[in-house]
Amino acid sequence: MNASLPAIAIRDVPSAFTDALVTRFGTQFSQAMAVREQHGRDESAFTHVPPPCGVVFALSTADVSDAVALAAHYRVPVIPFGVGSSLEGHLLAVQGGISVDVSRMNQVLRIDAEDLTVTVQPGVTRNAVNAAVKDQGLFFPIDPGADASIGGMSATRASGTNAVRYGTMRENVLALEVVTASGEIIRTGTRAKKSSAGYDLTRLMVGSEGTLGVMTEITLKLYPLPEAVSAAVCSFPSIEAAVRATIHIIQMGVPIARCEFLDAQTVGMVNKHAKLNLREEAMLLMEFHGSPAGVKEQAEIVQDIATDLGGQAFEWATTPEERTKLWAARHNAYFAAIQSRPGCRAISTDTCVPISRLADCLLDSVEEANATGLPYFLLGHVGDGNFHFGYLIDPDSESERNTAEALNHKLVSRALALGGTCTGEHGIGLHKMDFLRTEAGEGAVAMMRAIKTALDPHNIMNPGKIFS
Repeated sequence: MNASLPAIAIRDVPSAFTDALVTRFGTQFSQAMAVREQHGRDESAFTHVPPPCGVVFALSTADVSDAVALAAHYRVPVIPFGVGSSLEGHLLAVQGGISVDVSRMNQVLRIDAEDLTVTVQPGVTRNAVNAAVKDQGLFFPIDPGADASIGGMSATRASGTNAVRYGTMRENVLALEVVTASGEIIRTGTRAKKSSAGYDLTRLMVGSEGTLGVMTEITLKLYPLPEAVSAAVCSFPSIEAAVRATIHIIQMGVPIARCEFLDAQTVGMVNKHAKLNLREEAMLLMEFHGSPAGVKEQAEIVQDIATDLGGQAFEWATTPEERTKLWAARHNAYFAAIQSRPGCRAISTDTCVPISRLADCLLDSVEEANATGLPYFLLGHVGDGNFHFGYLIDPDSESERNTAEALNHKLVSRALALGGTCTGEHGIGLHKMDFLRTEAGEGAVAMMRAIKTALDPHNIMNPGKIFS
């Protein structure tokens, strides 16, 4: 088997376990192949992994607790499932077991507008959260592109387009309710903005990718809706010019809310998919939040920087309809790329480097990708030094997969050498376990394993992810 493919070691599932699930959950437990296959696929290029042996559709924390407690008793793996939008194989059943689907736990439980917090169940999507808090004059800014579940976003420590101003899930999750590997229900954190009470278990769970427990309630920070919002698009004669403009914007301290990059061929894919007429050149998509005067000042500074670096066709999108259309096109870039090569899968990778090294990392990676002739898309939340390559491969072609993985290895190695990270927001999953060892070192990974062993001694919580 190709070394880039994950190892599969399916554990036995006793019939007594599935019988117990049927007794406890009735029709909430399904072993139908169509349901299992739906829960055994994500957006990664790993298409050979068998599906889980069954799916529990949880409706409450008690459901999750009971399902995990039964799995712990029979030592069967448990894989949390939200909407299935992960990119690194997080939800694949490489050791078998059951999927616990929390998508029906989709309630906004409490809005504390005066404290700027909201408490939700894990199956709520980010769009649903924003719909619920909008009439309070508030919003939740973390925007990974896909309408992901809040549970999945927390588990992978997601970020996205607004991270340059508002941070990531790490900064915006205040408290959790978590079902541990034994089925016990614990709470971490509070609605207070800060605490020095013991170990920071909230931060431990955020980014743990379902390997330490299942989140069943999540308390998030909210922000006032900005008084004024303006978006702009600007084309550049080269990738380097667009990246240099971004570096200058950030280093000048402009509080830009979003600064997104697309290369020329990705813009072409987006145009075809969304029926737009954007200039097919290296492009920055930007958004400004604040008071009318503040937004105007930010925009003028950015426009001057862009012009000095050859920026052309600086166009404004000031109405909500115009902004929505622009950002919808950006968010659909991944699917536009996939559709550009029918039947393909994307080996998607993301890295994040210090902003001063962004141009060096990005340009060398572009040169390497172009030399192979393999089709790809390129975009990034470049305002915080984060960018994404997606190599479009025939999933049945071992040579294309090997080429893509070689490019991925060179890209990530370069990012690490420049003081960056192997993943800015996708997480480790199955795909980046080797890179984690390189980045963190064997000592740090051993400490992670020790934590995992202490909290999940029988290795039932999403096993085979982050580290083997």
